[in-house]
Amino acid sequence: MTRCRLCGSTALESVVDLGATPPCESFLAAERLDEPEPAYPLHLRVCTDCWLAQIPPLITPEETFSEYAYFSSYSSSWVEHARVFVEDAAARLGLGEDSFVVEVASNDGYLLRHVVDRGVRCLGVEPSVNVGAAAREAGVPTHTAFLSPETGAEVRAEHGPADLVVANNVYAHIPDVIGFTKGLRALVADDGWVSIEVQHLLTLIEENQYDTIYHEHFQYYTVASAIRALAGGGLTLVDVELLPTHGGSLRLWARPDEAAGEPSRRVSDVLAREKAAGLQELSGYTEFSARVAKVRRDLLRFLVEAAEEGKTVVGYGAPGKGNTLLNHCGIRPDLLPYTVDRNPYKHGRYTPGTRIPILPPERIAADRPDYVLVLPWNLRAELVEQLAYVHEWGGRLVFPIPELSIVEVER
Repeated sequence: MTRCRLCGSTALESVVDLGATPPCESFLAAERLDEPEPAYPLHLRVCTDCWLAQIPPLITPEETFSEYAYFSSYSSSWVEHARVFVEDAAARLGLGEDSFVVEVASNDGYLLRHVVDRGVRCLGVEPSVNVGAAAREAGVPTHTAFLSPETGAEVRAEHGPADLVVANNVYAHIPDVIGFTKGLRALVADDGWVSIEVQHLLTLIEENQYDTIYHEHFQYYTVASAIRALAGGGLTLVDVELLPTHGGSLRLWARPDEAAGEPSRRVSDVLAREKAAGLQELSGYTEFSARVAKVRRDLLRFLVEAAEEGKTVVGYGAPGKGNTLLNHCGIRPDLLPYTVDRNPYKHGRYTPGTRIPILPPERIAADRPDYVLVLPWNLRAELVEQLAYVHEWGGRLVFPIPELSIVEVER
């Protein structure tokens, strides 16, 4: 990687090198276990001209998203997050029966189903054939395509301009940042709104959230770098919200340049926080790699000591972030014999690289392990409640990030 994908600069500095891993959502069927797996470098760098953090685009979105293993609706807290967003956005923007909402990367309809319930016309634009089919089965109109300026123009020509365009957890997934942003601009009405949710680089750095670095996330945003990316497609940031989702996310509210007006005070407040954290100078990134190494050492020490004491440790969840963690730490079935997941699509498959079996959640109650290693740590509150039953046999939960934490759970 020699040039920044946002500004074209060659001034790229290393933040953390996680070695080489397989794509995080390339779960293996049993019949593929004797086949080789491709692994790709996972090296995060930051551009010291525009401060966009990024990894090389070694895997295309088409390879990752044409068929996808992640279904948003399996997280009850995420569905509730989407419901609250739709309710608030409808009130904020005055959405009604005459409005039109488009969501890009709409997954299985987890968000737009709430728009449908309000009687508001909507459309999902989703590249993954399998999850798009699930959305249509749930009654959410869905167009199968990757967003580009051309796709945006085609959707607008057929359905009309959107009063609101939603792009949650996709702005990091597209290597052509400017082209994708132009696609958003093509979809939205000249006086409309774009709402984008994306992980905040500030919390990623501060909270050691390095497992959210994986190949389908091509870049990692601050508000400062997001302003520059939006401007490249004809959009202006007018407001920002700090969210707890995914360990700390930004909700960016943007409008077409001609309708934007002055940004809110919250935009300048977050920019000031980022600057105070050193994210507009190299010093803000230099200690991250050492903190990542400590997360790895602490987790491996715990697993090895548990094995030597005859304690059983199993996993909960098989998220993409978990596969970054497992591969970086070199955790295999000798230390974690299996993990479980609520998504039936993953049952009977194996984690990429580490080849840990993925089983239904009921297996935990049947085996009564001493510890459950929670891989989707960002859903901590939801999962502490879901897994309260492990208290029945004295089991405990283990969260690896931001630092190793062993939790006693009670009903």
